[in-house]
Amino acid sequence: MMCIGTFSFARWWAMVLKEFLQLKRDRITFGMVLGIPLAQLALFGYAINTDPKHMPTAVIAADHSEFTRSFISAMEQTEYFQIIGELPDEEAGRRALMRGDVVFVVNIPADFTRQLLRGEHPALLVEADATDPVATGTALGSVEQIARSVARKDVGGALSYLAAGAAPFAVQVHRLYNPEANSRNNIVPGLMGVILTLMMVLMTGLAMTRERERGTMENMLAMPVRPFEVMAGKVVPYIAIGLVQITLILVVAIFVFQVPFMGDMVSLYLSALLFVAANLTVGITLSSIAKNQLQAMQMTVFYFLPNLLLSGFMFPFQGMPKWAQCIGNVLPLTYFLRLVRGIFLKGSGGLDLWPSIWPLILFTVVVMAVAVKFYRKTLD
Repeated sequence: MMCIGTFSFARWWAMVLKEFLQLKRDRITFGMVLGIPLAQLALFGYAINTDPKHMPTAVIAADHSEFTRSFISAMEQTEYFQIIGELPDEEAGRRALMRGDVVFVVNIPADFTRQLLRGEHPALLVEADATDPVATGTALGSVEQIARSVARKDVGGALSYLAAGAAPFAVQVHRLYNPEANSRNNIVPGLMGVILTLMMVLMTGLAMTRERERGTMENMLAMPVRPFEVMAGKVVPYIAIGLVQITLILVVAIFVFQVPFMGDMVSLYLSALLFVAANLTVGITLSSIAKNQLQAMQMTVFYFLPNLLLSGFMFPFQGMPKWAQCIGNVLPLTYFLRLVRGIFLKGSGGLDLWPSIWPLILFTVVVMAVAVKFYRKTLD
């Protein structure tokens, strides 16, 4: 046996082999070792894009002419704007922006062409949902260049007098809901969803595995309690914790970070409670699958990573490829970010919130059913 002092290479090598064997048998840990780096590479390499393109844009066209058609066509050619249709009036445009159906609304006034031909320097209006200034900033910055290029292209011949001096028409940009393009107004409300996701899933993810490791699972299994009753009983205390965290984040956001709050507290708390319930069911499901607390924590990290990157919190949702948006549309944080930012910055309420409410309800029901199915009535 080759030894140096009291150190034995044989014993050391035996410990190395023993650790490798344990890793091999622990499939979840082994999966995390391979899965997390691959997931990060895929997400950061393919899904993350801070310069979104093809953002939905609606047009309110009270004037149809060669100039207006050229302007709309030039917007689409930049690839930042994707014209999805026309709206009848400004009220419909504001509703579409409020619901998040579109990111931009282009308003062409009725007498635009007549004023242009008279040299009266008319203006087009572009309204933007600026709740996420990163998503809209570059696109809005290109609007003035679009106007200049259209003027150079279409003003010629008998209309060449319009090309003299300043551009023959202007484009007014209105950044709605976040006019100062303050990124803090977008990030701080979103942090409520990120913090709740991590804390709720982590705490409940450890709940069932803690029972097993402490040996108290036998007592629960001996009790005449149905699986759903066990799950619901474990969820309720953490709802109270979630309420405390919601209140704390809300107070800090409004009074410390000075984030404007345009909605009502009832809508915010109801939306947050539904979101908390969705994440608690995820945590209970993970704790039902995991064999120990380490595995539960590993699965929590694996669940948290796509929520952080694909929900629209760190990077514009519209900038991600379709396959990444499909994954993001399964995650509850995606819908809660739309809810909390809409309530904070837009004053959304009632039916405006429903498109993001029903996916949370569906997610909670489906995941709770999975948790009940995986709940073990006998110890392995």
